[in-house]
Amino acid sequence: MTRTIAVRLLLLPFLLVVYSFAIFAIIHAPPGDFLTEYVAQLAATGTSISADQVNALRHQYGLDQPFIVQYLYWLRDLLHGNLGLSLEYQRPNAELIGNTLGLTLALAAMSFVLTWLIAVPAGIYSATHPRSALDHIITVINYIGVATPNFMLALVLMWLAFAYFGTDLTGLFSQRYADAPWSFARVVDLLKHIWLPALVIGIAGTARLTRIMRANLLDELNKPYVTTARAKGLRESRLVLRYPVRLALNPLVSTIGWYLPQLFSGSLIVATVMNLPNIGPLLLRALTVQDMYLAGAILLIYSFLTIVGTLVSDILLALVDPRIRMER
Repeated sequence: MTRTIAVRLLLLPFLLVVYSFAIFAIIHAPPGDFLTEYVAQLAATGTSISADQVNALRHQYGLDQPFIVQYLYWLRDLLHGNLGLSLEYQRPNAELIGNTLGLTLALAAMSFVLTWLIAVPAGIYSATHPRSALDHIITVINYIGVATPNFMLALVLMWLAFAYFGTDLTGLFSQRYADAPWSFARVVDLLKHIWLPALVIGIAGTARLTRIMRANLLDELNKPYVTTARAKGLRESRLVLRYPVRLALNPLVSTIGWYLPQLFSGSLIVATVMNLPNIGPLLLRALTVQDMYLAGAILLIYSFLTIVGTLVSDILLALVDPRIRMER
């Protein structure tokens, strides 16, 4: 196990370099660049800029260089721990990302905890009480959760809260604490608001994990070792939690690799609809105006989280299921 983890960690820089090239190429794929969008925005407001000024800005930002030269400059900065400078905001990308990082992590952690606290017990109950009334209710709720887009659920909840309770559910803070310095009262206000966006973001994942948990546990409960354990008089609750549940958790644990970056993004559309101050709307803005260095830095963080999440999944799988071994 230790050797496998060490090898995977040694491969991490190489994988990030490969991903950085792919990310930079994809960002450059659309026609035009940041200045093209900037000139179009100025024209829309009735403002013009001369060709000489555009060329000067293109030279200043390095956009007149070939693609490979721009990438190598960006890679050089990354290797020195510099995420680059945002073309739109003219501020370091590390500063822009850092301003939203705390709330992004808090929202991701809350969504992850709510998803697992709901999905695992609901899946266990449905598997141990198949075709019961509550099992049918959970199944219907799961189908609705999978079929309903998260942003539509967010819009419906926002409308219901405002129409019937006069409550604004946008953002993570009330107007009183939106720009206030951090204090105990602001943390309490955050906890009052963060649970709903976390639930909206995690609702689809909760429905899928519940179905996966139910299906796998039902399969395990019908195996001979469970029948043998029952025949020996092992208590049902202890039998289910000690053996079949551990094996049924394998598919859920393996999803952490892709679920972690998805939570970190905060479901970009949901974050935009609910006006959440996390990293999702920042990425959307960077992609819209073709701020390639900011978008590239955020996407590289997602790639890093995917690699780390996959490694964490493999380690947890080996711990949960003793049959899995990573060493030869």
